[in-house]
Amino acid sequence: MFKPVDSRVSFPELEQRILAFWKTNDVFRRSVEERPLEKLFTFYEGPPTANGRPGIHHVLSRVFKDLIPRYKTMQGYRVPRKAGWDTHGLPVELEVEKELGLKSKLEIEAFGIAEFNARCKASVSRYVDEWTRLSERIAFWADLDHPYLTWHNDYIESCWWIFKQMWEHGGVYQDYRVTPHCPRCGTSLSDHEVAQGYEDDTPDPSVYVKFRVHQDEWAAKGHPQVALQPGESVSLIAWTTTPWTLPGNVALAVKADADYGVYQL
Repeated sequence: MFKPVDSRVSFPELEQRILAFWKTNDVFRRSVEERPLEKLFTFYEGPPTANGRPGIHHVLSRVFKDLIPRYKTMQGYRVPRKAGWDTHGLPVELEVEKELGLKSKLEIEAFGIAEFNARCKASVSRYVDEWTRLSERIAFWADLDHPYLTWHNDYIESCWWIFKQMWEHGGVYQDYRVTPHCPRCGTSLSDHEVAQGYEDDTPDPSVYVKFRVHQDEWAAKGHPQVALQPGESVSLIAWTTTPWTLPGNVALAVKADADYGVYQL
């Protein structure tokens, strides 16, 4: 009734047989196109950047992303999935800068912006074959034969079209937002980009900063216990564990009901 189970199963060989079966029978395409057009389910998946080899953490994220389309497919929905590659972003630029030995934006301009962009486009798809092989082996189903690339003009123009729709419907406004900034790169940084430069066991010292008080202001407050001599000054001492915020500070806060000491150095 049951076929005997071989005690010496070759899992790599079994994997290849399953992959070959899916490919021969065009299983992924049929799982999409054999569902009704009127029962469409759309899933937007953030594409990876293929300028580096995939790691085990990419397996985890792609498996999670694959669960939802498969579940909706099992419910009878038509779930097209188009693969894509993210070609924008600071990590791509930094990778090319390292290869070319460039240290600043001025050096990029001297090298040539057009040529630099061409190098970035080549870099971002350097490991597409490895990403494709990984995706297939973990059964991440998507149309890998016709991927979209974010540096293509039609993709960029679609983003501008979406932004235009939000503008016309009053969904765009101007405001201020504090973001990490890299003076070398000349750009704001996302949380992910900040984390990429993080190193373990990096010294993170706190600092003490003196804020000079104008002598007229000090005298107007009435502090007879400190008689300033010519050339002397008064400063408020502040302690901070986040010294990287100092360039953006515009005021020093004090507590009205706290006790402060006056010391002469």
